[in-house]
Amino acid sequence: MAQKNDTTALLLAFLVTAGLIGGGFWWFTQRSGSDLSKVLSPAANSPSSPSNGDNPAASPTANSNAPATAEDFAGVQNIPSGLFSYGGSTTWAPVRLIVDPVIQSSRPEFRLRYVDPISGTPGSGAGIKMLLQDEIAFAQSSRPVSDQENQAAAQRGLKLKQIPVAIDGIAIAVNPSLDLPGLTIEQIKGIYGGTITNWNQVGGPNLAIQPLERPSAAGAGTIEVLLGDRKPGANVQDVPTTTAGLRKLAATPGGVYFSTATELVPQCTVKPVPIGRQAGQFVPPYQEPLVASSSCPAQRNKLNADAFRSGQYPLTRNLFVVVKQNGGAEQQAGEAYANFLLTPQGQSLIEKAGFVSIR
Repeated sequence: MAQKNDTTALLLAFLVTAGLIGGGFWWFTQRSGSDLSKVLSPAANSPSSPSNGDNPAASPTANSNAPATAEDFAGVQNIPSGLFSYGGSTTWAPVRLIVDPVIQSSRPEFRLRYVDPISGTPGSGAGIKMLLQDEIAFAQSSRPVSDQENQAAAQRGLKLKQIPVAIDGIAIAVNPSLDLPGLTIEQIKGIYGGTITNWNQVGGPNLAIQPLERPSAAGAGTIEVLLGDRKPGANVQDVPTTTAGLRKLAATPGGVYFSTATELVPQCTVKPVPIGRQAGQFVPPYQEPLVASSSCPAQRNKLNADAFRSGQYPLTRNLFVVVKQNGGAEQQAGEAYANFLLTPQGQSLIEKAGFVSIR
């Protein structure tokens, strides 16, 4: 009997202990809010199982070398160290003045040096030529890479990559004394193609037209965009630089000149012209109302950035960083520079430089 009583006592003690353990388990899961199926899961504690902090999709710093992810220059990764020469378009001068010093200050390991061509005038074409001749690490261009330049690269066993980083408008300017409501794209083609030679053919005074342009070799390149396969008219006169073009235009009552809107719109000595795809649908490259030359420089015309960004203004183009795809430090430097410009910080500084953000 004593053995039977001992067995019964042991069984009761076991049941009481199990009840206490079960009750504690229920209280922990229900009252503490913990999911023990996760706590006890081997995968949850496995080093190979990422948490939210390690998940590339959830981490704010994942792929931080991508411009869409990095918020500022400090967040851009894969930046080579050293001194990198670059060159190209004169249109980029405001970017070099405003944006590049901030890059240098933020990332001192990435040093930049702008260089002019050994011979000839600087420009997009000159910069791309220098890039192909290994004189610079990357080029700045205000036009797309041409077929001839891609062919020249292929002959050297290379490929060129163009990375758009900003939007720029092309402005048409005339002498301030010329009274003109605006020009259509076809009229501009006629003026530079030599079929329209007097301003009275486009609603202006009886005055001979003197078209001015920078040669394509200097990098302007816009005349090819306007004319396509047509050849420039015999009366088109070359000017070596935009400064020379502005001076010539200011002294020529019948003159007309085109260049980047950033360079032309704020000028005091010339008048930018509204442009339209059709007559009567003219869109100015400046914010209306037009500031008269007599009020400049106390007041200056400002870019019509909204019309450039929306495409309402018919003559826009991208600014490109041109990179030589050789897998070396030059390619890394060019891509890093483009990534800087495509961050929100870079895009904000590009707008301060007078261009339109591309993002």
